[in-house]
Amino acid sequence: MLKSCKYCGRIHDSKIKCKDTPAKKNKPKERTEQIEFRNTKAWQRKRKEIKERDNYLCRVCLLEDRFEHNDLSVHHIAPIIENYDLRLENDNLITLCSYHHKLAEDGKITRDRLREIIKG
Repeated sequence: MLKSCKYCGRIHDSKIKCKDTPAKKNKPKERTEQIEFRNTKAWQRKRKEIKERDNYLCRVCLLEDRFEHNDLSVHHIAPIIENYDLRLENDNLITLCSYHHKLAEDGKITRDRLREIIKG
C-alpha cells in the first residue's frame, strides 16, 4: 500500500521506512539510586537549606565580586555515585550558578577549592 511520507513529501510503500525519518530521541532514563534520591523530600529540604546558607548566591561568583542569583543549583562536591553517604552533608554541598556548576562537574574547579570556599 502506498502512502504520502510526512518527512520527505514523496510517496512510499507503507512497509518501507523513509531515510528522512528522524531518529528517536531521549530513551527513558534508567531509574538509579541517585535519580531516586533527587526526588526525595529530604533532598528538597537540604537543597533549600544550602541555598539559604549561601544567601541564594553562587559562591564562586561571590569571590569574583559578582552576585549571581539566577539559574542556581546545589552541587555535590563528592558526587553521589562516588560517596552516597555524603549526599546530605553540608560540607559536601555548595550553591553554584550553571556556569560554575559546569566547571565543577568538568573538574576545572577542584573539589579542594570548593571545600575551601565552603569553609570561608
